[in-house]
Amino acid sequence: MSNPLLDFSDLPAFDRITPADVAPAIDTLLEQANAALETITAPDFPAQWQAMAQVLDVATEKLGRAWGAVNHLNSVVDTPELRAAYNAVLPRVTEFWTRLGADERMYAKYKAIDVQTLNTEQRQAVKNAVRNFVLSGAELTGPAKERFAQIQERQAELQQKFSENALDATDAYAYYASAEDLEGVPEDVQHAARAAAQAEGKDGYKLTLRMPCYLPVMQFARSSTLREKLYRAYVTRASDQAPAEALKFDNTAFIREILALRQEEAQLLGYPNFGEVSVVPKMAQSATEVITFLRDLAQRARPYAEKDVADLRAFAADHLGLTDPQAWDWPYIAERLKEARYAFSEQEVRQYFLAPKVLSGLFKIIENLFEVSIRPDKAPVWHPAVEFYRIERAGQLVGQFYLDMPARTGKRGGAWMDDVRTRWLRPDTGQLQTPVAHLVCNFAEGVDGKPALLTHDDVITLFHEFGHGLHHMLTQVNERDVAGIAGVEWDAVELPSQFMENFCWEWNVLQHMTAHVETGAPLPRALYDKMIAAKNFQSGMQTLRQIEFSLFDMLLHTEHDPSQDFMPLLGLVRAEVAVLQPPAFSRTAHTFSHIFAGGYAAGYYSYKWAEVLSADAYAAFEETASPDGAHSPDTGRRYREAILEAGGSRSAMESFKAFRGREPSLDALLRHQGMA
Repeated sequence: MSNPLLDFSDLPAFDRITPADVAPAIDTLLEQANAALETITAPDFPAQWQAMAQVLDVATEKLGRAWGAVNHLNSVVDTPELRAAYNAVLPRVTEFWTRLGADERMYAKYKAIDVQTLNTEQRQAVKNAVRNFVLSGAELTGPAKERFAQIQERQAELQQKFSENALDATDAYAYYASAEDLEGVPEDVQHAARAAAQAEGKDGYKLTLRMPCYLPVMQFARSSTLREKLYRAYVTRASDQAPAEALKFDNTAFIREILALRQEEAQLLGYPNFGEVSVVPKMAQSATEVITFLRDLAQRARPYAEKDVADLRAFAADHLGLTDPQAWDWPYIAERLKEARYAFSEQEVRQYFLAPKVLSGLFKIIENLFEVSIRPDKAPVWHPAVEFYRIERAGQLVGQFYLDMPARTGKRGGAWMDDVRTRWLRPDTGQLQTPVAHLVCNFAEGVDGKPALLTHDDVITLFHEFGHGLHHMLTQVNERDVAGIAGVEWDAVELPSQFMENFCWEWNVLQHMTAHVETGAPLPRALYDKMIAAKNFQSGMQTLRQIEFSLFDMLLHTEHDPSQDFMPLLGLVRAEVAVLQPPAFSRTAHTFSHIFAGGYAAGYYSYKWAEVLSADAYAAFEETASPDGAHSPDTGRRYREAILEAGGSRSAMESFKAFRGREPSLDALLRHQGMA
């Protein structure tokens, strides 16, 4: 038990796990999992759900939890030693899961289970498992099966390399700006940049490509030269257009090989392309249905997006003397237009969003809506900035979560929810295991002992990830394969996360989660009214931006020939969808981690698809709110029971209809985004 990765008595010992622990622990757990697999696939082992779970699921769950801890540390505190340990073991872990998923003996056992002996949750789990065996190559034989396994291993390796390059290319860039360069940039951003330069014994202000630094420079720096410098560095990260010293991070070859392997995998499984494989376990019925949905939405959004651009061009010419704006000018123009039109700036709003205050406001809305309480808790953590909490209902522990908010070197960009462990009535002990989640963001840190200030976009991101967390933690399903987000169709998995974003715009909620950094006063009603007026500012352009990513992703995995360069396809999609064309050197695909390293391949459309569901679900709260805007506890309870507690134990459409009493409609989404 001296190896912390082999201790499952409680939460992971994140403070004690070292790179040296990785290989011995994972090899031990792989050995145990392999032994369990041989035991249950023996001819005389009964094809019974509970008996199989007691042996195999218990062994694979431990392997999954230990590898999950290693994978998590690799994402949040990356070091050369940890990366090496992770990459050394990755092929063995991938090989095991690939072999398990394609084991024809296991497949036969699952098909032999008498579903009449199972409860509803178990039936859904068996149905999913049989489908997944087919998608994992269980029906392949001989050379085809071997090749399928090789493809999985190589893909895991390539996706990890893609992720490392995106992180390293971001972390490697620094520009030391002068005070004059930074005219217009918010004071706290300047302060942090100055401190970063001083920490290295350098003059000036250290600017990086991490969001808390990059975005405010693009929005507020008056120097077009500085904006161009950072923009060019940002959109050429991990690509063939990067400067010579950064070409070692180029992801081009990895993208092409990943696409070729996915195409080959699809053909081995008997599908024409990877897009069709991707939709099998999703709500959408075909890749064509997805493409039609995206193009239909693009058509509806286009007139609004064209008006957005016309407004920006007119404002740039009339007020900023910019008659030919470039790609690096648009965020700056947009921020100036927003300030002029709505008489406020993001910077002004940010002074009211202190991270601790926002968090307590978020907890309050969750407690009121879902009849739970959230309390600080204790657990070993991987970094001093990490917080840990517990969720209780009626005095009973429901779930726990780690919260890691600040951006830092060695931490993957973006924001995400991941599971530490899933709710499960354990077949080995008969005890109920409660769920635990990681909630990870990349926000600016506090400066000079003051709490961190969040932008309103940061607040929306925090609420979004919490929506995923609640889906994972509030489940009442006891079968881990369909508890929480497990087993939920991927294009419905964003429903609870996008649903939570709506509360970031409610006056009743914002009153409780804002306090000015200097005065402590809550957000003034006048400023809130301006924010609401500006809520759908450029929503047409933003919708088309998401559709551009989604359509590129789906066409890349359906109509594109992987042996050809993928950049012309991106050009065609932009010509069809985008209202602003980026420069020829822009290489956004090269850091598109969602689809090349994050499980959203031919599935990025899920964000727009689930937005239809989430907007319609939130409309139920609007319809039942009291005149003063207070939400109906009954609607909160129905949503919790129908969507969050049901998890993956039934289809997402069944859960949605259980809550709304009908199928979803596009109307609420268009109305919420000012495009009705």
